[in-house]
Amino acid sequence: MSTAREDLLEAGLAVFDRDGFEGATVAAIRTRARASNGSFFHFFGSKKELAGTLFLEILARYHAAVIAAVDARCTAREGVARLIRAHLEWVVGSRREARYLFEISRSEWIEEIRGAQRAQNSRLVEAVERWRAPLVERGELLPMTSSVFFSQIIGPAQIFCRAWLSGRDRADPGEQAEMLIACAIRAVVAPDRGQQPGEAR
Repeated sequence: MSTAREDLLEAGLAVFDRDGFEGATVAAIRTRARASNGSFFHFFGSKKELAGTLFLEILARYHAAVIAAVDARCTAREGVARLIRAHLEWVVGSRREARYLFEISRSEWIEEIRGAQRAQNSRLVEAVERWRAPLVERGELLPMTSSVFFSQIIGPAQIFCRAWLSGRDRADPGEQAEMLIACAIRAVVAPDRGQQPGEAR
């Protein structure tokens, strides 16, 4: 059974998705959650605070899906493929949450939760590094910073995802998985012996 706080967050997500941050009102969120004015302000000081809390909770769910995709048993290529598929599957399976995370979040309130966002991002990096670092050390993954690694893994997939989330492209981004995985492998996996970087495998 959901709590009043969870009901307000779920209502906030629905109203933000429908009306955008600017168009959403506390009254509309309360009405959808069937919550009183006092109940809303017991949990959140403002619409902005609810928006920030919602962002962090959705970000944690997304990170959990990505972290669960890899473990120490994954090879370099297998791990790359799993990370990309985890991203695509989460976006497609949680479209409303993904739209909020990647399309609706706003600078006027995101700055207030920047520290918490950085902390969550650091935990994601640390978890993926537990898989990646030994592979880099063994020469199976190319050495690069975690920022560059994630840009090569998630960046191209995110182009397709954002086009789909915004409605600019109706094609399921998951349909591009094999191509995205192949490109990412060329970018981050060390070439086989006798093979030059960039050559097809």
